[in-house]
Amino acid sequence: MASFDFDQAEGLRRMLAGPKPRIVTFLSATPQDDKGAMLVNLGASLAQSGNDVMIVDACTRDYGVAQRLGVDRGPSLLQVARQECALNQVIHPVPQGFSVATMARMAPASADEARRLAKTFDVLVKQAGSIIMVDGEFSEFSDGGTFPVPIMASSEIVVQVSTSAASITNAYALIKRLSQHLGRRPFGILVTGATEAEAKVVYDNMSSAATRYLAVTLTSMGSVPADEYLHRAARLGRAVVDAFPLAGASVAFRRLAGRFARTGMQQGRAA
Repeated sequence: MASFDFDQAEGLRRMLAGPKPRIVTFLSATPQDDKGAMLVNLGASLAQSGNDVMIVDACTRDYGVAQRLGVDRGPSLLQVARQECALNQVIHPVPQGFSVATMARMAPASADEARRLAKTFDVLVKQAGSIIMVDGEFSEFSDGGTFPVPIMASSEIVVQVSTSAASITNAYALIKRLSQHLGRRPFGILVTGATEAEAKVVYDNMSSAATRYLAVTLTSMGSVPADEYLHRAARLGRAVVDAFPLAGASVAFRRLAGRFARTGMQQGRAA
């Protein structure tokens, strides 16, 4: 009976805890501004479809989402870890419908501080919502480097790539480096600035090479076309799905948001 009561209590705790938040780390082999624009518009699209979304800016060198949206001047999660401020002081709701937090503007000063940052991020994840999108960067990795917090290594990882030869080469090199650090695991590929046909060619070529030479499985996360309305919306300080809902990019972001909300990358299929 005692065991039965314990099982019931544990089951109740799991039910009350709700679904486990989904963490997706985004890295990019495109110009700095491309990833920021993609994350803002994808975050807005997910929020419009009823998801509770937070974007964590984990960039220390590149132009991150927090800077793009003008919420980078407040405290960071590292300052929470140092007990210099409260967690709610680093969370910034933005007009696009989601929240933004900055992880750190510099690397932790010690291994102990890195552990405290990881614990702080874990607490944020539990409070943040259903989808946590992490704005990462290629320069986070060194020859022996890792992500700033361990949970990012076990999260879904999506690499943004364009149709240019340089971007494809850089994306493949990034995937190779990631697989060397993290072991054999799937990676998502998101092609931006491309038609569906162009994106399919990019994905098929990268997937074939990754399977053959790295023994790594790639998953197509979809594509977003080049669209002048993306730039117009950015100049207005708005997401394209809000400012120009009928634009081709808006249609693509809504489709992309639907795919992200429905299934995890590991269960996805090539598109």
